Amino acid sequence: MPDTALTLPLLDQIRAVVGDRGLLTEASDTAPYAQDWRKLFQGSTRAVIRPGTTRELAEVVRLCAAAGAPIVPQGGNTSMVGGAVPNEDGSELVLSTARLNRIRDLDPVDMTLTIEAGVTLKAAQLAAAERNCLLPLSISSEGTAQIGGVLAVNAGGNNTVRYGNARDLVLGLEVVLPDGTIWNGLRRLRKDNTGYCLRQLFVGSEGTLGIITAAVLKLAPAPKDIAVAFCGVDSVDNALQLFARFQSHDASALSAFELMSGLGTDFVLKNIPNAVLPLAEKAPFYCLVELATPRPNGGMRPAIEEVLEKALEDGVVLDAAIAESDAQRAAIWRLREEHSEAQKREGASVKNDVSVPVSKVPAFIRKATIACEALIPGVRCVPFGHMGDGNIHFNLEQPVGADPAWFLDQDHAIMEVVNEVVREYDGSFSAEHGIGKLKPYLMPDWRGGTELAIMQRIKAALDPAGIMNPGKVLP
Repeated sequence: MPDTALTLPLLDQIRAVVGDRGLLTEASDTAPYAQDWRKLFQGSTRAVIRPGTTRELAEVVRLCAAAGAPIVPQGGNTSMVGGAVPNEDGSELVLSTARLNRIRDLDPVDMTLTIEAGVTLKAAQLAAAERNCLLPLSISSEGTAQIGGVLAVNAGGNNTVRYGNARDLVLGLEVVLPDGTIWNGLRRLRKDNTGYCLRQLFVGSEGTLGIITAAVLKLAPAPKDIAVAFCGVDSVDNALQLFARFQSHDASALSAFELMSGLGTDFVLKNIPNAVLPLAEKAPFYCLVELATPRPNGGMRPAIEEVLEKALEDGVVLDAAIAESDAQRAAIWRLREEHSEAQKREGASVKNDVSVPVSKVPAFIRKATIACEALIPGVRCVPFGHMGDGNIHFNLEQPVGADPAWFLDQDHAIMEVVNEVVREYDGSFSAEHGIGKLKPYLMPDWRGGTELAIMQRIKAALDPAGIMNPGKVLP
C-alpha cells in the first residue's frame, strides 16, 4: 500500500468512522505499536486505528478490504513471537482493540462472562472475582494482555493442568471477518451440536482469519481454600515424581504445578527487587505447587502437608515452604512469574516455547541442555514452565560476556537444535506462544503436507486477498 494516493483517502474515510480519538498518525504516537515486547521486531505503520465499537471496527475492515490495505490486529502487544507487529515498509495498518473494553454481561448462575476484546485479562479476572467467580486463565502478562489477543493465540498459562487452555474456556465469539462482515456467535450454551464449531477456528488463528471483538467465557467457582508450596528438588526426575504424587493424591485439587531451574531462579533473585527465596538452601530445581477448592476449609493445607511430608521422607524433595498468608503466596508466585523479565535484564535470551508428553519432560531437558551447551559453549540453559501440562520454556541466556547481538543471531540454530530433541519426544515447537512472525518458516517441516494445505485453504476461503495479519502463522 503506497504512502500516497491510496493511503490518504483511506485514512480520511477511516477518520470519518472512528473520529480523531480513534486514529493515530503521528510517528510519536504510532511508534509503541510498531515494536514487540521483546524488541525482536521493529516495524513501521502509517496509522494506528482504534475503533470504539464492533460496528466501527467492522466498517474500518470493510474500507481496508475495499482498498486492499493490509491490517495487523493488535491487543496488548505482549506477543512473544512478534504476532502483532507490522512489517518494516509501513504498508500495513495497525488495528488496536484497546477501546473495545466493556464487560457486557456476567452471569453467576450460567457461570459465564461476556466480554469485549480490549479488556485486559487481569480486569476480567477481577470482574469475575467480584461476583464470587473465577476466570481460570492466568499468564505472566495478564495485566497488559487483552482478551482478544489471549484468545487469538490460545494462551495456556499456569492453570492449564486443571482448566485447560484458553480455547477450553470459550463458549462463544463475536468476530469481524476480513471483508468487514460481523459474525455474532456469542452463545452461552454448554451443548450446541449445530454444524462446524466455528469459534474454535478463530481461537489460535492469531488474527489471520478475522478479528475477535467479544467472547463468552466459562467461569468456575471462586476458590475458598488455597495452599501454595515452594519445593526444592535435586532433579527434574524428582520434580516429575512429586507431580505424580500430587495428581494421584487428588487431581481435582491441583490447580498449578510449575518447574523452575536453580539458575533461572537465581536470575530472579538477582534482577528483581525484593524477590526472596523461601528456603534455607538453594536447589538445582524448584517446584511451585498450588492446590485449591471452592469449599471453605476444604483441607488444602493438610493435603499439601501430607504429600510433602512423605516426599521429604522418601528423598523426593530436599526442602519445602508452605505459604502462610496471601502475601507469602504472592511472593512465591512472583519467583515464577518474573522469570521472563529477569532473563531480559540478565542479557539476550533465545526463547523456546515447546511441549512434550509430561512423562518425557526430564529426558527432554537433559538432552536439550547437552545439545545446546555443545552448540554454544558457555550458554546458560534456563528451562522453566508448566510441567503439569508438559509445556517447558526452554530458554537460553547468552554466555557471560558474549555480544548480545551475536547471540540473538544464533536463534535459528538454537531453535533447530532444541526442536530436534522436541521432535524425538513427539512434541511441539509451539506450545502456547503461537507462531507469529518468528516461526512461520518452521511450519512446512512440522505441519507440512495435508495439515498445512488445509490451513492454507481455510485462509484462502476467509481472506482471499490476504489482508489480515499477513506474514504471520503461515509461511
